[in-house]
Amino acid sequence: MAKRVTKKKVNSTEMDGKEFFEAIHQIEQEKGIKPGYMMEKVTQALLSAYRRDHEGVGENLVVEADEAACTVRLFLKKEIVEEVDNPAMEISLEEARASLPQAELGDTVRMEVKARNFGRIAAQTARQVIIQGIREAEQGMIYDEFCAKEHELLTGVITRIDPRSGSVSLRLHSGAEFTDAYLGAGEQVKGERYMEGQRLKIYVVEVRRATKGPQVLISRTHPGLVKRLFELEVPEIYDGTVEIKSVAREAGSRTKMAVWSSDPNVDPLGACIGPRHQRIDNVLSELKNEKVDIIPYSEDPAEYIAAALSPADVISVEELPDGKSCRVVVPDDQLSLAIGKEGQNARLAAKLTGYKIDIKPESAPLEPIEELAAQAEAEAAADALEEAMAQAEENGEIAGE
Repeated sequence: MAKRVTKKKVNSTEMDGKEFFEAIHQIEQEKGIKPGYMMEKVTQALLSAYRRDHEGVGENLVVEADEAACTVRLFLKKEIVEEVDNPAMEISLEEARASLPQAELGDTVRMEVKARNFGRIAAQTARQVIIQGIREAEQGMIYDEFCAKEHELLTGVITRIDPRSGSVSLRLHSGAEFTDAYLGAGEQVKGERYMEGQRLKIYVVEVRRATKGPQVLISRTHPGLVKRLFELEVPEIYDGTVEIKSVAREAGSRTKMAVWSSDPNVDPLGACIGPRHQRIDNVLSELKNEKVDIIPYSEDPAEYIAAALSPADVISVEELPDGKSCRVVVPDDQLSLAIGKEGQNARLAAKLTGYKIDIKPESAPLEPIEELAAQAEAEAAADALEEAMAQAEENGEIAGE
């Protein structure tokens, strides 16, 4: 009885179109990378691989992918000439007619390149191009996702604390994407203690493109953190009825926040404080009991500045002609309260309102407003000159000391 002979399956070096397109769609499902993007990268890989071993082909290569027919084919275009000077781009009439009898001089023929013609190094080049393409696509999706979160509040999980520098590594999630970010010592609130595995709210300052992937700059000291925390706790702020006009902060110590309501029936201060102080207590808990002064915003600069200096009482506010400075008179027993410890209250009030504030006790003789205006102008000119000199030195226009 004759034995049945089974042909051994030989490993093919040809590209399996069906498996190729299945792999493209699998990448889409697993990583969210669009097939069109992957096709572009695969095309680049095939072209780079062939050019790696065949110099001089230039732009005469073309890739045709047909998903319906499950084929991916690489063609090399050559011009038919009488005498071949560049075999990579030209072909003789005799050789062309061997496969295409109707060929004529001057015509361009397309010759299919099989995958087995790719050398080992060229194949490695193609693999690296595809891997790099996937990596770039993943980084691009992470960048787009987190770029939309700039100036927003995110919650991260602490993964590592550097014992030397004190910097904290956090894993941030947004949608289906995640990335690692670093909270430097300069962006941490003095006195806060962190532990690995702890969940921490942070403010996204900026998202940058970097060679190793998107770089997310985060902070715990930024005034925007306080603003976003109040948005989470106060529905009236979230829906726009109450607006936060300005925030001045010295992280870990004190914050002043000016609020305004578009609805006369809604008290902006009461909305932020909440029933039984519940809303503001939730914010203070996240800020580790940092003091927060909430003041009513006013279009009248004098009224606004007086409120910004709370809890001190203010007798009068005189705005100087430059529109950026003012003189404030307070009762003698309120002077230290208006200035605050180490000048903090006055400093925060100035940041909040945008005015340079000169605080005087009621008993002190007051200079004529014209002298104050001249003094303010001189100080502003000196500050401008100092800033210009520093900028010129930084640009190398003048030599430093």
